[in-house]
Amino acid sequence: MQIQTTPLILSFGVADPVGATGIQADLATFAAFGCHGLSVITGMLIGDTTRVEDWDEIDADTVVDQARVLLEDMPVAAFKVGALTSIEQASAIAEVISDYPDVPLVLDPFLSNMPDSGLLDDDMLAAIRQILAPQATVMLLSQVELARMAETWRDGGSGDMLVQDAAELTGMGCLYVLATGTGSAGGGDGAAMANTLFGADGVIDTYQYPHLAGRFVGAGSTMSAAIAALLAQGLPPLEAVRAAQDFTHGALSHAQRFGMGKLVPNKLFRAAPFTR
Repeated sequence: MQIQTTPLILSFGVADPVGATGIQADLATFAAFGCHGLSVITGMLIGDTTRVEDWDEIDADTVVDQARVLLEDMPVAAFKVGALTSIEQASAIAEVISDYPDVPLVLDPFLSNMPDSGLLDDDMLAAIRQILAPQATVMLLSQVELARMAETWRDGGSGDMLVQDAAELTGMGCLYVLATGTGSAGGGDGAAMANTLFGADGVIDTYQYPHLAGRFVGAGSTMSAAIAALLAQGLPPLEAVRAAQDFTHGALSHAQRFGMGKLVPNKLFRAAPFTR
């Protein structure tokens, strides 16, 4: 009998029939980094590569039961929390994760292919900010999503609020905030997109990558899953964040069009192709 040495990652998220986001995408990304994914389903999407038409919620008690049974049986090296479908889920998952304070947590609660990024209302945003963000090692969200969340604690504001909004989250206990889409430069073949990492003392680093043409679904899910996998493999957070962005850019560069809608990142672009 072989003793298990592969890092285990427990992911909370929705089941996506396309496999572009949510649990299915997480499992593929974890595997690309030599990790094994355990899954707790928070909801089931109904949709295709064009759009998500609806989703079905999983009740919070079932979410907790899924997690507790797994955690009583196996040690995990990292948590990832993706899209949630109720405040009760957010509260229940926060309670479960609080029992494992030494296990890194990657928080990525926004779902880009849902209306309003899949966030239900201000109460849901506030719950994520108050009870999940303080436990996060890395929280991933776009600049637009960060501004949307910031509406739950500030009224208005002028100028560039990005630094102040990130500071609100790090001040509550979140170790790092990775904001995507924080800038662009150039045009044509020389265009670049930027992501910015924030810590307790403000901006830590800004990462620029060549702009890729096309409409994608699942870029954020790929990046957050890659961060979780790299943390599970023992990389320090700053190294994990950089390497995950490099991986995501590669997956997007090799994206595939499965249907008539958006391009899906190829999480297995590094794997050798099958030959007969």
